[in-house]
Amino acid sequence: MERVEIAPGLSFSRLVYGMWRLGDDPDTSAGHVAAKVHACLDQGITTFDQADIYGDYGAEALLGAALRADPGLRDRMEIVTKCGIVAPCGRYAGAAVKHYDTSRAHIEQSVEQSLRNMATDRIDLLLIHRPDPMMDHHETGAALDGLVKSGKVRAVGVSNFRPWDWSLLQSAMETPLATNQIEISLACLAPFTNGDLAFHQERGHRLMAWSPLGGGRIVKDEGPLGAVMDEIASGFGVDRAAVAVAFLLAHPSGILPVLGTNNIERIRRISDALRVRLDRETWFRLYEAGLGQEVP
Repeated sequence: MERVEIAPGLSFSRLVYGMWRLGDDPDTSAGHVAAKVHACLDQGITTFDQADIYGDYGAEALLGAALRADPGLRDRMEIVTKCGIVAPCGRYAGAAVKHYDTSRAHIEQSVEQSLRNMATDRIDLLLIHRPDPMMDHHETGAALDGLVKSGKVRAVGVSNFRPWDWSLLQSAMETPLATNQIEISLACLAPFTNGDLAFHQERGHRLMAWSPLGGGRIVKDEGPLGAVMDEIASGFGVDRAAVAVAFLLAHPSGILPVLGTNNIERIRRISDALRVRLDRETWFRLYEAGLGQEVP
C-alpha cells in the first residue's frame, strides 16, 4: 500500500483504520481487538486512529490490552490519538459541562494517560481534537513543541480546525503541524468549496478525512448518488464503500481516509478502494450526485 510522509521520518499508510467504535463491539476482548489490527496489517494498513474520548474514554485502553497481550504489534503500527475534549463521562464524569481544554497542563496530562492506556512509550501523531475558543495559542503551541522534543510524541497536528485556527496555532510553534483531520465525504463536500481543502493543498499538507462514508448515509443512499455508485462499483467488482473512498483518494491533494468498522469482513475489504480508478468525468458524476445538482 502507498505510504505517505506526514512528518520528517514518519510515514502513514494511505488508508487509516479508525477506532472510534471499538468500544461498541459486543466483543472487546484483547484477542478480538488484535484480530482487527491483524486484518488491517495484512492489507498494508498500518496507521490506527484513536482519541482519548472514544468509547467514553475507554477505547485507548482496549487497544492497550491487545498490545500488552502481543507486544510485537506496536512496532508494526503508527498510532494517532487526540485530546482536548472534556465531556461529562468516563474519567471526566464530574465535569459540569462539556468543554474544550487546550491548556498545557491538560494536554500533557492527556498524553501521559494515553501512553499508559495504550501500553506504549510514544504516540506517533497527537491531534488537538477541536478548535478551542479559549485557546492560548502560545501555551498550546509550547506544550505541543515540548512533547515533540521529549520524544513522547513524534508529530503533532489538529482536527476540525479551520484555516484561521490552524494559522493561529502554527504561528506560536516551532514544530510544523503535520495534518488536519476534518470531515470530508460525498455527504460532506463543503471542504471542496469553503477554502479548507485549497488552504491545505496549497501548503502541501496531507489531510485526514473522518467519516468518509458520511456515517453510513452514503452506502444507504437510495437516490441518484446511490445509483451512480452502484454503476461504478459493478464495473470494478467492489461495493459502494470502496467507490466512496476512491472518490477521496482520487483528489490530487492526497487525502488519507479514516475508516472505522467493527466487522472483520468489512475491515478486510477496506483496501478494495485501491482497485477503483476514477477518471475526471466519473469523479464529477459522483461529485454532482453528492451535491444534488449540476456544477455551476
